[in-house]
Amino acid sequence: MRALQMVDWKHPAEIREVADPEPGPGEVRVRIGGAGLCHSDLHLTDDFEGGLLPWEPPFTLGHENAGWVDALGAGVRGLEAGQPVAVYGPWGCGRCHRCVQGMENYCERAGELGVAGGGLGADGGMARYMVVPHARYLVPLGDLDPVDAAPLTDAGLTPYHAVARSRRLLVAGSTAVVIGTGGLGHMAIQILRATSPATVIAVDRNASALEVARDVGADHTLLTGDDAVAQIRDLTGGRGADVVIDIVGTDATLQLGAAASRTFADLTLVGIAGGTLPLGFFTVPYELSIATTYWGSIPELIEVIALARAGKIAAHVHRCSLDDAGDAYDQMRAGTLRGRAVMVPD
Repeated sequence: MRALQMVDWKHPAEIREVADPEPGPGEVRVRIGGAGLCHSDLHLTDDFEGGLLPWEPPFTLGHENAGWVDALGAGVRGLEAGQPVAVYGPWGCGRCHRCVQGMENYCERAGELGVAGGGLGADGGMARYMVVPHARYLVPLGDLDPVDAAPLTDAGLTPYHAVARSRRLLVAGSTAVVIGTGGLGHMAIQILRATSPATVIAVDRNASALEVARDVGADHTLLTGDDAVAQIRDLTGGRGADVVIDIVGTDATLQLGAAASRTFADLTLVGIAGGTLPLGFFTVPYELSIATTYWGSIPELIEVIALARAGKIAAHVHRCSLDDAGDAYDQMRAGTLRGRAVMVPD
């Protein structure tokens, strides 16, 4: 089969011919229906250097995956061939305190494993088939199309976790700000609308991205700029936001998020653009809680799938072939891709 592989650090991904994978004991082979293209793939191929991560290329890209159970390894029970499933992305040891709670995204032995998941050290879904190491990573999709469901495993799950950690603040009369309204951001807006009564303000540097934000339910949309903080303050009666979710993660967006927050607010950093936020007694609002997050848990993915099946959230999907995936990544680099590109195998 053909697969889009990361072949070396700071090197463009290449389509290569590889053998069809066979599931070993306890493993499951999934026939890929869709594999989402994520901006973090670009960080892998463009930015990172050897030795920074505890795994090495080559491997097949694609950590947002959904499809159909295709073949079962020895000892696998509870799944049937042809069953549509979403693939949980971060793979842990399965035995530490975090993993047994379903939070394999925070596996306490992650550095020892040699891979972080399919498409992250192990072969992912940018191919016709991928092998998943355990049935616990597969969430039934019911009547959801795997192409539409693939982005839910990251672009849906990651902001869902960020929103969930701030539920105590997302009460009637509260305000949530989403900075960056692309692949993850347009899902964050929908999740906020589906799970809270908060007023949602979307902020982006691109007017066309803000059109998408309005389409998916943002109450207010603002262009980034010198007056964005003042506009947020004005929309909140001078108080500031209760929750800020920064999907970008530059110095500028972090500073905007902190300046737009009120006392006791949450500022959650999701984006991995490498920015930092100076912290001092007078540099942020009193009792502002600042946190980073990474992906979400298996129980949360089940909840994301349930929201999608109920019609409350849906990714804006742009389908592409394996041959066109490189062009889609170029659009992502240029900031012109709206929603989520999903590779559909030939």
